Amino acid sequence: MHNWDDIRFFLALARSGSLTSAAKLMSVNHSTIARRIAAMEERHGVRLFDRVPSGYELTSVGSLIFEQAELIESRHRALDRLMFGYDHRLSGPLLVTMPHDLASFCVIPHLTEFAETYPDVELKLLAGTDLKKLNAREADIAIRLTASPPEYLVGERIAALRHGVYQSTEYCSDEGGAERVILWNHETELPSWVLDHYPNARVVLRVDELTSMYSAVKSGIGIARIPCYLPDLLRDPEIKRRNLELKPSNWGVWLLSHVDLKTTARVVVCKRFLRELLIGQRDIFEGRRSHYG
Repeated sequence: MHNWDDIRFFLALARSGSLTSAAKLMSVNHSTIARRIAAMEERHGVRLFDRVPSGYELTSVGSLIFEQAELIESRHRALDRLMFGYDHRLSGPLLVTMPHDLASFCVIPHLTEFAETYPDVELKLLAGTDLKKLNAREADIAIRLTASPPEYLVGERIAALRHGVYQSTEYCSDEGGAERVILWNHETELPSWVLDHYPNARVVLRVDELTSMYSAVKSGIGIARIPCYLPDLLRDPEIKRRNLELKPSNWGVWLLSHVDLKTTARVVVCKRFLRELLIGQRDIFEGRRSHYG
């Protein structure tokens, strides 16, 4: 493998195990992946992969090469971050990642000011549940809801993340007062807030992202423990917070970037803008504007 592109194609297939998945990672056609891998094997006279019914598996030689390829990838990323770290231009692309609901309701409504102040900075917003890897330059800045971010990231905890139990104004519990609860997909057992306050509850729905949970609560399907910022920011009269004390979460709202980008001009100005924006909404994140029913 004589160039970085060869290494990237090799790593994509080694990690995904299928041409289709590797092609998606590389944003190319799956036939391109197959052709590039075949050319590498022929050029070097080695078999890098075994073709198996489930896809592609590394051979013993391929496994040895994979270890070295990862080291090269790590060095390439470090070089990329180092060069970007000394970029003092207030122009060019800037990748910012955050949860979808936080982007839609807390950040995007205020981005006009940033766009007018820095017209040559091209923001690319990556909103979703996937955690983008900042050390791989999948994003330059991240707003994350977490208890503790990775050590290689620098930033600050803007606010505590408070939760409340919310319901629709039209919601009614089952006969006998048993509650219907909405949980996250990963909660395989009843969480403590249910066991402590609603031991007779039954699970009626599980979801994988916050806006789905909010919609389910609003429709009256059940009650749910939700971060206060979404219902409190929307101020929907059909949603109310129960006057119930929950054990505080150790999660917070973090504004982060990779340590290598601490002097990159457009990272600095965007983090400053986002910091002021999030601090202005601290009361919402910390649940001090809740409407109790």
